[in-house]
Amino acid sequence: MAEVALDLARKGAALLKERGFAQGRLEAELLLAGVLGLERLQLYLQFDRPVSEAELERYRGFMRRRLKHEPLQYILGEAVFRQLRLRVDGRVLIPRPETEVLVGQVLDWAAARRGPLCALDLGTGSGAIALSLLEEGDFGRVVGTDVSPAALEVAEANARARGAGDRLELRAGTLWEPIRPGERFDVVVSNPPYVALAEAALLPPEVSCWEPAGALYGGEDGLAVVRQIVAGAAARLVPGGLLALEIGASQGEAVVAMVEARGGAWGVPRLIKDLAGRDRVVLAESGMEGEHGGAR
Repeated sequence: MAEVALDLARKGAALLKERGFAQGRLEAELLLAGVLGLERLQLYLQFDRPVSEAELERYRGFMRRRLKHEPLQYILGEAVFRQLRLRVDGRVLIPRPETEVLVGQVLDWAAARRGPLCALDLGTGSGAIALSLLEEGDFGRVVGTDVSPAALEVAEANARARGAGDRLELRAGTLWEPIRPGERFDVVVSNPPYVALAEAALLPPEVSCWEPAGALYGGEDGLAVVRQIVAGAAARLVPGGLLALEIGASQGEAVVAMVEARGGAWGVPRLIKDLAGRDRVVLAESGMEGEHGGAR
């Protein structure tokens, strides 16, 4: 007799819980829904649906992967970010709620300016930040860069799927390398690698064993990439443009001090907390002194 959907989900939940997965029921249901091409809630509406042998084998494969702590989003091949459903796999970081806070701050800032605006997303990964700005804000164009050509393939696929391929320009290279001489932006935004190498052992295996290390680790103190962004951003912004950085929860004071140390290149930086009350975003507007010149 064929397995039925709800019974299979219950068995999967029990196995995950037995192996120490705190959200075993939720994850088992999401994995089965992914196999069956359903939303999770539909499992309860089709609780007695028979599961074919091919579907059963695919579900078992999904469960084996999850038991190895592969992230749920990589197994299902997608992640939800703000208003987007994005393709993700091991070539890119999984977009997180903390980065939604970063995007929200940029959109709030942009709403008070006359568009269309132009933004630079450094380390675009899946394209989550860039595509959110294009869909939710008055941005006519976003340039997304990444050191990883493989990550840019994912971003390109997401841009095509959202019909934004003509407004998201993707470039390969390290930080400022892909930016043309004299090119300026209204916004420079980044979720850079900011995990300190010493903290690697503290990360859950879903992160440390599966997500791309180049997008996670920012050197000994986690700030190596942030320093380079702060050092070069004012010269790539129009006067009064915005720098918006996601940071680690313990890095707020250090990053604010970096910005302040550059004097008239920046106005007064602001530190924004995430939904858990932790320092998460640094915002600063470029000043009018000496680092500017050229046109967008």
